[in-house]
Amino acid sequence: MAIFDFKSTPKPESVSVKDWMDWTWQLRNSLKNHQDFKQAFKLSDSEEAAFIQGEKVFNIRSTPYYAALAQNGPHDPLRKILMPDAAELSDGLQQMLDPLAEKKNNPAPRIIHRYSDRVLFLITDICSVYCRYCTRKHFTGQDQALAGPEEYQAALEYIKTHKGIREVILSGGDPLTVSDSQLEKVLSDLRAIPHLEIIRIGTRMPVVAPMRVTEKLAQMIRKYKPVFVMTHFNHPRELTAESAQSLEILVDHGIPVMNQMVLLNGINNHAAIVQALSRRLLFLRVKPYYMFQCDPSEGTDHLRTSIENSLELQKELWGHLSGLAMPTLSVDIPDGGGKTTLVPNFETSKSPAKRVYQGWDGVQAEYINPPQDQMRLPFDYEDYLKEWDELKSAKT
Repeated sequence: MAIFDFKSTPKPESVSVKDWMDWTWQLRNSLKNHQDFKQAFKLSDSEEAAFIQGEKVFNIRSTPYYAALAQNGPHDPLRKILMPDAAELSDGLQQMLDPLAEKKNNPAPRIIHRYSDRVLFLITDICSVYCRYCTRKHFTGQDQALAGPEEYQAALEYIKTHKGIREVILSGGDPLTVSDSQLEKVLSDLRAIPHLEIIRIGTRMPVVAPMRVTEKLAQMIRKYKPVFVMTHFNHPRELTAESAQSLEILVDHGIPVMNQMVLLNGINNHAAIVQALSRRLLFLRVKPYYMFQCDPSEGTDHLRTSIENSLELQKELWGHLSGLAMPTLSVDIPDGGGKTTLVPNFETSKSPAKRVYQGWDGVQAEYINPPQDQMRLPFDYEDYLKEWDELKSAKT
């Protein structure tokens, strides 16, 4: 008997199994407009209002597969992720089209370079589901499947000429919405760059169209190792039998998979939900990596949690959830400040000589510091300085 029961997603009787399990069919038959969603859902007044004034909200799209998961009424957490809401039409406390200032850190077409040793390479602007909390509304959804030849070559040239770049994160849009052959060209071109060490693929396809992950795809990705796949599961109900199979195909082929979730108000902001998602992911050999604050992009005020709410949630998990299953709570500082980690404050007092802590279960103890004047540099640090300087200077 399985520890966790990953259930299959219900398929409409009118659709054949062959079509349903074909990711290209899922994309071709995506729900894209008011009429499509009206046929699939009984829309609430708030959802109707968002569709009627649709030109004012972010693009709307869902695969039939993901729409079939969100059929538990207007309060369904998955429905809130994919369905527009009238709340998106109101001016919020913080409305930013480009909350991470990616345009400011865009030195070449399709390249976002915020951190010295790594870049984002936006190979497509298409997603198969447009999540309502999307941080990249300034870019995503322009319906250009793949970067054009000139943009693509300019992006590659930037990576080649900045030798401190050791890691490229394929993003967009969703990189797994492109064909196997298109993705392989990108991976092959990147692997030909001598100083590049790590490639990441950021994708939500294992969540919204898990049939995209095939043995053929995994075998191809493995050829260009090390490649890490970064998934984006937000709720335990997204972990279906189909999703579980897609994740196991990847890890069975030696491809490390890590998950990045976003804390969303009224959707997953409770310790019971986070632990359920994290433990199920870990059981499938997927590392829960980040638990992000929702970025203040336009139309997201009703979906954002407070920092206090998120810290309370994390503190409740502390001590009850394995470190392997604990995602790192983080906020991306608006306007391009980069990520900062948030942790519950267990420190009750401090001085240069000692610090006093009270743990998650109430145990209080001192940590005595060795004297600061006894701190010494490692004898061999100079062996690594050149490499370190290259990383720090990658953006210059």
